[in-house]
Order: sequence, then C-alpha cells, then structure tokens
Amino acid sequence: MALPDVRQQIASVRRTLGRRTLEAGEARVSTISQVYDTDIDDLWTVVTSAERIERWFMPIAGELKEGGSYQLEGNAGGTITSCDKPRGFTATWEYGDEVSWITVTLAETDGGTRFELEHVAHVKDEWWEQFGPGATGIGWDSGLLGLAGYVPDRDFTRLTMDEIMAWVAGGDGKLFMRLSADAWAEASVADGEDAAVAAARADRGYAAYTGG
Repeated sequence: MALPDVRQQIASVRRTLGRRTLEAGEARVSTISQVYDTDIDDLWTVVTSAERIERWFMPIAGELKEGGSYQLEGNAGGTITSCDKPRGFTATWEYGDEVSWITVTLAETDGGTRFELEHVAHVKDEWWEQFGPGATGIGWDSGLLGLAGYVPDRDFTRLTMDEIMAWVAGGDGKLFMRLSADAWAEASVADGEDAAVAAARADRGYAAYTGG
C-alpha cells in the first residue's frame, strides 16, 4: 500500500469556489474534481459500494440507494436524495447541527473518468473569516488522496487513525496539508478574495489540521 506522491496529487486536482442563493439565503459552493484511470461503471461502484468506500474513505453504514440514509463512521451522515447510475448522486451532508448538500458527478473523459464533488453549505461568517475554504477543502482533498491510492491498487487500504496521525506528523503529511491549504487559498483568490486574507486563512486552516 502506498499513497500517491503528494505534490503530484495536489496538482492533479481542480478546486473552484462560488456562491448560490438558496431559500435559506446565500450559500458557499466548493467544487473539487480529479480524473481517475478507470471507466465510469467501475468508478461508480468505487464511490457507491459500502465495501469499496471503506477501502479508500471511511466505514459507512445505511441503505446506499435513493431515499436511503447513510452514516460515515465518526463523521457526517445524511439522506441520498437522488441517484442517476452511473452519472452521479446527490445527498445531504449532516454533521452536528449543520446541514449542507453534496453532488457527486462522474463523467467519461480522455484518460479515464472525472470524479467531481460539489459541496454547498451555509457557512457562518466568523468561521469563514477564520479558516476560509480550507476548513472543509483539506478534508475533501484527503478523501481524493485515498481515492487516488485505491483506484490503481485494489489492495490499497485507507490508513488507520494511528497511521493518519503518524503521517500528518511526518514530512509528507504536513506537506500535503500545506499544499492543500495553499491550493484552496488560490481558489479563493480566483473567486475574488484578497490574496493576503486568503493566505492568512490558509495558515490558520493548516495549523488546525496539523495541531499547530
């Protein structure tokens, strides 16, 4: 089992930011995507089969079908609101008292299949001012890192919590978190944010993920 090269992984991912007006007000939209060297039907099962999700992301329980509920171990849960095999699905993303929404889209492209995840959330202003998009973006980057390790190597198994802590404490883990934080800052600047403000938020996000 081996994780991908962290520099190459960060460079292989697209990240964009935007906004959307919902009934409850303005929401922030974070989108992350990467192309994987496999066909769309295979990638569909990779991201919708409980057995396979556990290999690259985390254990998941529930009914993984339209209208079913799911729960990620120690993390978010929600309801699968639509399912369009093999092109994608939508679901709520519920953690604590916060409810947001995700859309996963798969599309055939040159070199394989593009996985795209859109996360729509009402983010408290004080939280955004503190950490910016990296607060959730670094977490999504970590998920895509596991996916990039699993797709070419079906013997790949996600790191245990102890292994994650050791990896984050080491050089590769810290480099990955730093590069991810900076990449989300770049996306924020592209969305119109001041570069110095975006960089300061990235620093605080990196510190939060690495215990600094």
